[in-house]
Amino acid sequence: MMLSGCRILDFTQYLAGPTVTRMMAEMGADIIKVELAPMGDPSRLLPTIKDGRSGYFIQQNRGKKSLCLDLGKPESLEIVRALVAKVDVVVENFGPGVMEKRGLDYASLKRINPRVIMASLSAFGRKSPLAHKTGYDMIAQAFSGLMHMTGDPDGAPTFVGIGVADVGSGVHTFAALGYALYNREKTGVGQYIDISMVDTLYHMHDFGLQSNFLSGGEFIPKRMGRYHNQICPAGVYKGPQGWIFILVLDRQWASMVKAMGRPELRDDPRFATGADRVKNRDMLNSMVEQWLSSLPSDEAALNVLEQNRIACAPVLSVTDTMKHPYFAAREMVRKVRDPILGEVTIPGFPLKFSAYPDLPDIQAPLLGEHGAQVLKEVLGYSDARIAELKESAILISGKR
Repeated sequence: MMLSGCRILDFTQYLAGPTVTRMMAEMGADIIKVELAPMGDPSRLLPTIKDGRSGYFIQQNRGKKSLCLDLGKPESLEIVRALVAKVDVVVENFGPGVMEKRGLDYASLKRINPRVIMASLSAFGRKSPLAHKTGYDMIAQAFSGLMHMTGDPDGAPTFVGIGVADVGSGVHTFAALGYALYNREKTGVGQYIDISMVDTLYHMHDFGLQSNFLSGGEFIPKRMGRYHNQICPAGVYKGPQGWIFILVLDRQWASMVKAMGRPELRDDPRFATGADRVKNRDMLNSMVEQWLSSLPSDEAALNVLEQNRIACAPVLSVTDTMKHPYFAAREMVRKVRDPILGEVTIPGFPLKFSAYPDLPDIQAPLLGEHGAQVLKEVLGYSDARIAELKESAILISGKR
């Protein structure tokens, strides 16, 4: 695998941090997941739980070796520091000050291993005037302006119903680590990566900042609701049966009027330019929906649009996607093995590499399942020493 031989010390929990290391595990990295005694990663308790096993935890932690330690004991910190000397990367997404309090911040770790690369994920960043604040996905959505831009223009701001800040920051960190590893190959030294969930979302603003600046403040970014406020036709339209998203840019306008059977609209002065279409968007959007309502089905509407090379898609539910042939063909609806639940359906791996087309057969660990293995294989601990650590409740294992 592409990351074979790359060893990661993983202090992550919940979603943002585990996204980083689950993606690296799919590429063959050796992930040592340090879980805090007695409960381990709190996501082991998140729904949906069946037979005492969390599907959420399974999805985010396949392919990782669980080492459960009581970090309140000096012996556990000795183990962690010994592991730091043997790894390439350390990833953490604890709350503010947790790593510093235990002497596991980057300044301390690089003294042990100058080649180590450390990545921290947090809501507001570690070097930040708001670094002290606790934050989760939806806090980042609110603070970044994303929530302000989501929902009905006349209604309340709405959060996005999936972990876009958590997963987005995880993928950004995953990408940053790849470049940091590449840079280390050239320089021989590691570095520190500071990823903020707020920054990750703020980086996604497309029109807002530059349109406000270039218009001298006249354009105020705000919620759009169903329809885009700078492009028309563009939005979620009521189809004959469900909802269809349609996007028509300047070059597609002639094709759109052809698809609608309204060629006279091409030269209609109300719709002659993109700006004209936006100015008269209420009228134009109504025309599009009237045309859609004249068709026998959503499939018929999509066929006409696609024949005319108009960007469009049905608005699928999550359960719709699980049955759709696209997601099957792309292996994005994936069934994986679990030692307790047998088979679990999760989203597939989004990166497709021609040189490495096959993914590893990996499972999510039980709590502390690999503690003895890690200490023996990586640190050379004897069976007697491992037994002592278990007896003194420094090394923990469980059945979840």
